Parts: sequence; C-alpha cells; structure tokens
Amino acid sequence: MRKSYIPAALLFAFGSTGLMAQEVTLKISHFLPSNSNYQKAVLEPWCEKLAADSNQKLKCQIYPAMQLGGTPPQLPDQVKNGVADIVWTSSSYSTGRFPYTEALEQPFVLPPGGLAGSKAMWEYYTKFATKDYADFKMLAMFSGSGIIFSTASKPLLSVGDFKGIKLRSSSRGAAKLLASIGGTPVNMPPAQITEAISKGVVDGAMATWELVPAVKLEEVAKYHMEGLSNQPGFTMNPMVMLMNKQKYQSLSPELKAVLDKNSGTPLVEMAGAAWDAATVEARKKASAAGNKTLVIKPEDYEALRKASTSVEQEWIKEVAPKGIDGLALLREARAIGVKYLK
Repeated sequence: MRKSYIPAALLFAFGSTGLMAQEVTLKISHFLPSNSNYQKAVLEPWCEKLAADSNQKLKCQIYPAMQLGGTPPQLPDQVKNGVADIVWTSSSYSTGRFPYTEALEQPFVLPPGGLAGSKAMWEYYTKFATKDYADFKMLAMFSGSGIIFSTASKPLLSVGDFKGIKLRSSSRGAAKLLASIGGTPVNMPPAQITEAISKGVVDGAMATWELVPAVKLEEVAKYHMEGLSNQPGFTMNPMVMLMNKQKYQSLSPELKAVLDKNSGTPLVEMAGAAWDAATVEARKKASAAGNKTLVIKPEDYEALRKASTSVEQEWIKEVAPKGIDGLALLREARAIGVKYLK
C-alpha cells in the first residue's frame, strides 16, 4: 500500500500560516468622546501600531463615550465579564476596589507632569499594586497629569482662599483634598462643568489641563492655579488599560507577542507624553482666551500640603483592616515620585 505523506517543510508552512492567519478584532471601551485626547493621541495610534506589527491581523473596534452601556465605574466589570476586550478607566472611580493603587491618589505624592507621573505610577504598580489587578491583564497604568484649580472670578492662591469655595471635583481623592482645605467639592461629569460654572452652581473646577479645551473651560474660567513644577502635584487619578484575561490567553503566540511589545512601558510612556503635549496646547488656548495661569508660591504650597495631611491619615485608617500598611505604601510612592521630579 502506498503511503501518502506531506513533506515536513510543507507541514511547517501550513502550521505557520494557520497561526498567523488568526485575525482578531479587539473591542475597546472607554468613557470619553471620540475626539478626546485619549482616543486621538493614545488609543488610535496604539491600535494602528498593533495592526502594523501584526500584518493587519490584530485590529481594534473602539466604543467611546460608554457606547456599550453602563457607567465608568462599571468598566472593570465589563472587561472582566467579557462585555469588552479592553477598557480604559480610572481606578479612582471604584473606591475600595483597588486599595494598593489608592496610595497614588493621595495629595502631594507624584510629579504633576504626564510623562513623569506616568513613569512613577508604572514603577509603583509593578512593585506594589499588581495584586489589585489579579482578575485582569494589565496593559498600562498612567497619569492624566496633575490636577489644577480653575475658577471663574477669583484666583485661589492660599489656604484661606478656598474657604467656602465650590469646585467640581474629579475624584474621591480630589474631593477629600478640597474639603480638607475648606472648600466644598461637587461631583459631576466633565460634560457638565462649563454650564455649571456659567450658571454659578460651582465657582470652578478641579481638572487636568487636558480637560480645559475639551469642555471649553477657558470660556468660563479666568484663572488656572498650578503647584510647583519641581514638587509633587496636588493630586491625580491613576488611569488604567485593562484586558480580559481569557481574551488575552486566546491569542496566538504571535499576536500575544505583538500586544506585549506594545504594552507596558512603551504604552505608559506614549500616554504620558501625549498628556504633556495636550497640557502645552491647553495652556496656549487658555492664554489666547485671556485666561491667567498662576503658580502658587512655595510658602502657600507648603501650607496646602500641611492642611491636607488629614486626607492621607484617614486613608491609612481605611485600609488597615485589609491588612495594608498605608503609611509604608505612601512612603514608597513618594520615594518613587521623587526620582521622576524635574
């Protein structure tokens, strides 16, 4: 009986073709509009790189502005449950769920810059916060840059200036900081900020520079107050890109390699640089609109820092029942932050 056979070289070719023939479209969900800095300067270029490096086998389908339903705090569950393959959100939106990461939200911890803050966050994550994300494939953690104070009628340059002031707060950490120095935090999504200020519902907003032109904040705010560039920022929100673990495991070795190559440090640095570039453009736009950017004096910055110490003390007590040494984590986070200050 004649034996049929396929040459080994041909078998290898078939096998290679089979692996590389896998085509995957990743469903990516986030909470900002399609014209946001994140989608235009980070996500879309990242997806283009994935496609190019995979010979068009790994592509993205982007769902901005919560098009898959739900709210931003629900994004981690959406990716965990497979509603989306990848999500971008802030761990700050899910109070208590990512306790080791919460050290990064405390006042005056990390550099205010996008790239510097992002590098510091990523180093902290790799050393101290990986257990927060055991249910996910972590792609990147980065900073949306430091918070600034934007107001409509008067600058806020000392602790006394914040008494009775109502500001939109961007997160629980920002709200606690504002309350600790005598202000009143008001929680609201970015889309409502400009109208709320114009109607006098709030006196201004705590936001990143990148958000100023995104919501046309420069049209209703006259002043933007920053801290010292060579000192930790007032507060910031860790941003995370999380992937469904099963989806990642289902990829071929070749596509996993493409994803791994473009995640972690390269993605962190790309995002951080994008936020720094957005900050430069936002400052220019605010200046063109007649806004004033003011830097808080060193003595007033130090007074703000001292007045806010109750925030971190409260957090240390909160996480202690979970077996977390919050004080030790804050010391580690600040030590990492110092490495990346200018």
